[in-house]
Amino acid sequence: KAPEIDAPPAGKYILEFNRSPVVGSRFSLRGIYDEARLGFTRPRDWQLKSVKALIRFRHSPALYATRSNLTVLINGVSVGSIPLKRQKGEIGNVLFNIPIDQLRNYNQITIAALQNNSPTCTQDPYDPSLWTEILPDSKIVFDFEPQPVSLDFNRYPYPIFDDLSLEPNQITYLLPKEIDDNWLTSTARFQASLGRLADYRRLKTSLVKSVKEVSGTGINRFSGNRLVIIGTPEQQPELKSLKLPLPVGNNKILDAKEKALPPDVGVLMLTTTPGNEGAVLVATGNGPEGVAKAVQFLVQSEDRQIGTSQAILVEKLEEVPTPASRDWPDYLPVEPTFKLSDLKTPYNQPIEDITVRGSDSPPITIDFRALPDDKFEGDNYMNLIYSYGPQINPKTSVVEVKLDGIALIGKKLTSIDGGTRESLRVALPSDNITPYSKIQVDFRLDARERRSCSKVTDQQLWGTLHSDTNFELQRTSVAKVPDLGLLKTGFPFAAPQDLSNTVIVLPKDPSISVLMTLLQFTNRLGRLSKAESIQLSVYTKDSLPTEERSDHHLVGIGPQDKFPFPEIFSSGGFELKDFLTRQRSDSQIQTWSDHDGVIKEIISPWNKERVLLALSAQTDKGLEKVQDLLNQDPLFSQIKGDTVLISANSENPNIYQQNSYNMEFFKPKRQRQMEKPELTQQIFNFIIRSWLLLAPAIVAATLLSYGVIQFYLQKMARDRN
Repeated sequence: KAPEIDAPPAGKYILEFNRSPVVGSRFSLRGIYDEARLGFTRPRDWQLKSVKALIRFRHSPALYATRSNLTVLINGVSVGSIPLKRQKGEIGNVLFNIPIDQLRNYNQITIAALQNNSPTCTQDPYDPSLWTEILPDSKIVFDFEPQPVSLDFNRYPYPIFDDLSLEPNQITYLLPKEIDDNWLTSTARFQASLGRLADYRRLKTSLVKSVKEVSGTGINRFSGNRLVIIGTPEQQPELKSLKLPLPVGNNKILDAKEKALPPDVGVLMLTTTPGNEGAVLVATGNGPEGVAKAVQFLVQSEDRQIGTSQAILVEKLEEVPTPASRDWPDYLPVEPTFKLSDLKTPYNQPIEDITVRGSDSPPITIDFRALPDDKFEGDNYMNLIYSYGPQINPKTSVVEVKLDGIALIGKKLTSIDGGTRESLRVALPSDNITPYSKIQVDFRLDARERRSCSKVTDQQLWGTLHSDTNFELQRTSVAKVPDLGLLKTGFPFAAPQDLSNTVIVLPKDPSISVLMTLLQFTNRLGRLSKAESIQLSVYTKDSLPTEERSDHHLVGIGPQDKFPFPEIFSSGGFELKDFLTRQRSDSQIQTWSDHDGVIKEIISPWNKERVLLALSAQTDKGLEKVQDLLNQDPLFSQIKGDTVLISANSENPNIYQQNSYNMEFFKPKRQRQMEKPELTQQIFNFIIRSWLLLAPAIVAATLLSYGVIQFYLQKMARDRN
């Protein structure tokens, strides 16, 4: 039987609505009928006793209670309704019991409001007096009993990472006796893989020097605390203190016959902390090759699917080929023409036909994310294929196409009998397609015959967007660097998506702050990339190979006095100097203290087609600000220019308050184009750029040819004589 993590005592968990960024400070419902939705998960190891939704709300005093009500639904099933009859300013509190058998892994609570301000008929559906607000301190209360968790690789990444956890997953790494390049690379790759698994979910990371630090009071009873141990038994002597399925003797992993395993065999084991309180993942081997192979097995998404039992010996591992540098799965295909079905949904499925119903249906939204280095030229088109139902009013019904909320074109829906597979050619503005773009197809449907005060009469109206809608795009690959704005997509470090073109360099003896910055950066790169493998490398300053320094994009991490690439602080722009000195251009100051974090990007001094990124500060506290920026989406989404300075206004800044951090941005004085066009496009671009030299070049070539011909003619004449 597989070992188990003991279950903590039964208890309650409160999930407040305001934890969702969708809610913010309020949840508003407006108009005659409106709905608000909020998603939540059901953790795997919880046996639920009861679940209740406490809804706190207030509404317009103009509403008629007999014709206005609030309904709560769970996964489409109604769990209760109440009339909206509160007095002006009165806050309502209602407790709804949620049937446990209606809950799944992923759930959605829907709050629907029917609102009328007339005893007979509300004539204006957009009357501003039709409102109800769900207060952000509304909550869902779980009464549960945790269950023991069995440890088996057939459930991986659970329980090391739980995508259904209501709390941020907590991952703790055990530091080895000595930190070397092999441990750094393996740990960074594993952390990047966790970033990919986490996606939009929060992830907390820490480092410890002893297993005891993650035992007892260190355990979070709701999310656990998972310990990851990477390294050989010699690097990680505390392996001997754990109950492992394979024995350890003389600093070697032994097989069933008590013989040492070969050094190139990777070993993966699942066990528990002392006291069976938390899960422990061990990636080890009797040599660095074995350790790297064990971690790589977990990193490669297809390989880890075949894992099972409590222990795995990784003897052979298929090498995953590096994808093309412009093969980014979450972005537009690189082909000049493609269909809507070639794009993916948020669940990584091809987009199929989409139908919306009603006169107030939401627009159909499609991620239309250009590659970070895409430059659109010429004419770009969307050929919209759509259908719509009968009984529409042809005078007031239209289909609109928008790009990032800006209307591009609209067309009347003219047939009262409906339309089948009609088409609309839409010109897409070249300058407005970005890596964050969304296309909205909005069917604005109006019924041919209206019935007063009836919500049902518009449900026969429908519009369908067909998946063979296609696009024609003309683009080249051009990016100007340095530009930290591109880093928001991972570019250029995520090209290719397996991160094989990225090398991270640390000081010789990296501190805890440096290592934490490494983990936050690789976690962010993992979230920004998607591939079957991860191939980034990490070195200390003294061990960086010259070839990799020249051929790869570089990331340096460390305080100013130990920074592995001091060249970046003598490259112009903003610079950190010794003795808490700052310099920008010809201005220089010395500060009493400096706890700001610095992120700076320049063109690599060793290769003009590569970049060098610095994650630095004068102090460890400054590096903590860099970690905050990399870890928090609201901060990371703001970066731009070639240099960012970040500081905090308090010792413990609140990430949900806008004024907790200060950020300063510096624009680059010079940028260089990184281009990867086709050969024919390169020739064309060269001619376009060199047209001023074209005429003199033709004249020079003509004169040279004339001279050569004259020389041979004279030589032939002398030979005849």
